Amino acid sequence: MYDQAMGRRAAIAGASGYAGGELLRLLLQHPDLEIAAICGGASAGQPVTDVHPHLPQLADRVFAETTAGVLADADVVFLALPHGQSGPLAAQLPAGVKVVDLGADHRLQDPAAWERWYGGAHSGTWTYGLPELPGQRALIAASSRVANTGCYAAAIILALAPLVAAGLADPADVVVVASSGTSGAGRAAKANLLATEVMGDLSPYKVGSHQHLPEIKQASGATSLSFTPVLAPMPRGILATVTAKPLKGGDPREILLDAYRDEPFVQVLNEGRWPHTAATLGSNSCHLQATLDQDSGRLLVVSALDNLGKGAAAQAVQCANLVLGLPEQAGLCVSGVAP
Repeated sequence: MYDQAMGRRAAIAGASGYAGGELLRLLLQHPDLEIAAICGGASAGQPVTDVHPHLPQLADRVFAETTAGVLADADVVFLALPHGQSGPLAAQLPAGVKVVDLGADHRLQDPAAWERWYGGAHSGTWTYGLPELPGQRALIAASSRVANTGCYAAAIILALAPLVAAGLADPADVVVVASSGTSGAGRAAKANLLATEVMGDLSPYKVGSHQHLPEIKQASGATSLSFTPVLAPMPRGILATVTAKPLKGGDPREILLDAYRDEPFVQVLNEGRWPHTAATLGSNSCHLQATLDQDSGRLLVVSALDNLGKGAAAQAVQCANLVLGLPEQAGLCVSGVAP
């Protein structure tokens, strides 16, 4: 039994990024975790509040160098690093340190898929960090190394996996169009992410070649999937429309209700209500709605979540809670922030 009087220490590598900043915000309100090392790469030596002014509680903290030695005395380490950087750092951490990787380095089971979609050597496969998948919660709780989901992946897998598992959706005929806020592209300055370029515009990118595709197929059971991501003029949030050919008769909404009836962070909305991104802002929730397309007869599911919440930092805290034996909902919000 966990003794709440004994605080656990959580360290973050990549704390100067958007996902790292969201981790800090969540940890500050977590009842059972205290913040240990705050590592910020190129921001090392800089005050944390210079980068995250919304966290005045950390006004006396500075970013540390990102080294295994700095991170090693924590009970759990969050790796919020660019793809390809988590693997080498994780390999240097002591075996007794529990790690949740927000990057893609340890998500894929197939090394060839990693090399094709990301390049470089594969760092190995960790337990996949989506507790709402059947049987996955127990695997995460028994693990010391967990690979957090991708943001698009979380939104699409939660919408699709139950329909494939029930034999309702054809795994070889899935089409997804999903829009994401600009924070999904990271904090690095890029011309295409300037406000003057993004405002008033929707633009597709990595059409048919997004790196989350093999992860989505691996975890959802889909065997062929057409995926078009779209950059939306908003800071955060994902709205995904997932369609699939039905293999038999059945109500997709009822299947989702059965799959997530006891899941606090996945809500199948009431009939007539459709997900929208603002409703999930700041939460660890995914909102779903499903129907049959009246013209084509295809299954149709709309999914919404906060890409920095259920798509990244909040999901990582949920996984860390399981790994540490803490209450799964500790430090996390089911409800979004409005307006």
